[in-house]
Amino acid sequence: MLAHAGAADESLAIGMVFAALWVGWIGWSRLRGTGFGRLPAAAGPGLIGVAVVLLVASAIVPRAVFGPTPATPTRSPSGPRIASTATLAFEEPTDGASIEGDELQVVLDLRDCSVVEETTTDIRPDTGHIHLSVDGALVSMTYGAVQVVPLGSLGLEGGEHTLDAEYVAADHLPFDPAVTASVTFRTEAP
Repeated sequence: MLAHAGAADESLAIGMVFAALWVGWIGWSRLRGTGFGRLPAAAGPGLIGVAVVLLVASAIVPRAVFGPTPATPTRSPSGPRIASTATLAFEEPTDGASIEGDELQVVLDLRDCSVVEETTTDIRPDTGHIHLSVDGALVSMTYGAVQVVPLGSLGLEGGEHTLDAEYVAADHLPFDPAVTASVTFRTEAP
């Protein structure tokens, strides 16, 4: 999940969307005469109206109840970034490794920090998570030191590729200086 750790406002909005779908389905079924025969015929259009109101309210009510959602962080933070206490290195794959098959086992050595799932603008030097990139393209935001990267879905050609890992702050932005590690690996032509 790219959004990470949904808050109460997201849960309310999702609940309202599902309620809208459920009520709308009941109304549509009654309108077509394919179900819910105990409901009066006029209930079909009424329930579809209620579904539309729920759907619109799912975008308005959570914000009214919980306040506006903080802005999504951008790659241009204002002000200086903090330095991290973390160190990061690859255990697997080793630099120059030849990879067979469609999966790449990644094992990182991450020290002096903790990995968190939630996204926040309250950043600390010892909390964050890991971004993995292959040939400069982000392929994973992970919360652990071990992960399998599905190479088959990346459409890589045979040859040398670069795997980068970056320990980033809980707002998805890099520390200053960046906490990174990089290795190269080789794949066979598909």
